[in-house]
Amino acid sequence: MKLIYDVEDRMSFGKMVVFAIQQLLAIMAATLVVPMIVGHGMKSEAALFGAGVGTLVYIAFTKKKSPVFLGSSFAFLGSMAAAFAGGVSAAVGYLGLILGAIFAGLVYVVIAIVVKAVGVDWVNKLMPPVVIGPTVAIIGLSLAGNAIGDLQSGEVSWCSSCNQVVGDACAECSALLGSDAAKGFLEQYASPLITILCGLVTLFVTVLCSTYGKKTLKLIPFIIGILAGYAVALVLTLIGNAADVNALKVMNFNSLAALFQTADGSFGVTLKTFFAVPEFTFMTALGGFDEITGAYIGTIAVAYVPVAFVVFAEHIADHKNISSIIERDLLKEPGLSRTLLGDGVGSMVGAFFGGCPNTTYGESVGCVAITRNASIVTIISAAVGAILISFLSPFVAFVNSIPSCVMGGVCMALYGFIAVSGLKMLRKVDLGQNKNLFTASVILIAGIGGLSVSFGQVTLTAIACALILGIIVNVMLSKEKDEETEE
Repeated sequence: MKLIYDVEDRMSFGKMVVFAIQQLLAIMAATLVVPMIVGHGMKSEAALFGAGVGTLVYIAFTKKKSPVFLGSSFAFLGSMAAAFAGGVSAAVGYLGLILGAIFAGLVYVVIAIVVKAVGVDWVNKLMPPVVIGPTVAIIGLSLAGNAIGDLQSGEVSWCSSCNQVVGDACAECSALLGSDAAKGFLEQYASPLITILCGLVTLFVTVLCSTYGKKTLKLIPFIIGILAGYAVALVLTLIGNAADVNALKVMNFNSLAALFQTADGSFGVTLKTFFAVPEFTFMTALGGFDEITGAYIGTIAVAYVPVAFVVFAEHIADHKNISSIIERDLLKEPGLSRTLLGDGVGSMVGAFFGGCPNTTYGESVGCVAITRNASIVTIISAAVGAILISFLSPFVAFVNSIPSCVMGGVCMALYGFIAVSGLKMLRKVDLGQNKNLFTASVILIAGIGGLSVSFGQVTLTAIACALILGIIVNVMLSKEKDEETEE
């Protein structure tokens, strides 16, 4: 695949801004949703700021040679929940988030030191293309359910008791929102056929722009696709509201309406409508030092450190993938030790501001693959943009208003490209050999089947289990080629 913009290439300021926004749109939904899942008052805007700063740290450590964005890691969701276990105060919980990210980052630092001392050849021997290829494919395939789930989701729910949209409804339904009791109590407005329509419009426009678009249009298919899907969803929702047809109500305007809501509940234009300082994690965490205990610190270490080793495997797979796209081995230059340091330190810095450990994002890699724009300037601009946008209320509100079905359409392409990138690594692998055939088979079935193993609060994800099993099988059968040669 020939790149339109290589890693060192630059472009005009206008193009740079547009390409940066496209990268942001690709990674923003996942980055913003992690703090929303964890809850406890964590702010999505702060996580976005932390992702931007963490990405700049990563780029500095990798000498501006690895074009990938860092965002909030889903692998640490269980670890982050452990920071608030036992009824600790918000201050202690937030301090736990920062300490946990430090513990996880230190794991990367230690591994980086080892790699620097012994070299990176052992990684290539332990994880050849027959191991890494299917693993990368699993990263994309494991997200397929998320893409299709989003494709079939609307954004508006209503209370079947008071028959009003949740958020504007009775206190009872608002209290139940998000709880187990809400299942069956809240229903989606939009018909799945309508949400699928919006998602497919997004997908088709993205595909057509990427394939047949000219010049800049070819480089920003995600922006065009998202805007097209958003426009269709908006029109259908407005028609649904005007005609009182629930099946057409796809969008939720609460995030946009909140821009004009004042402290007393009335509506008006205030400074918050345009600008707001994120509530950074460290600001709350400062009050937790007096309450923290040694036992709590130990709990945080146990919750975060093992997961860091699991994410290390995904770190290798992501960098092998982006290496194949830009046709440069990033594990050798700038080197695995530098990518690990960038990821680890970037994760610490990101959590200091946003509470979420960061990791290299497959969505970012997919965006590079589809647009064929690997310019590091784009990633730097996206990182700076994430920092600036976290203060801009209208943009954050707009992103939050994008329906899940629209993002689902985009993610069908993004996740699919990740999967295909992994399968492309198998092109030069001889699957006629039992060694390669069984290795790839075990990885694919374990990953697609969702094999995961839990040890208390630590969970080996399906991707980690698939990779570990693949390595074991590959090592077990490592003598097959020699034996065939002897015969």
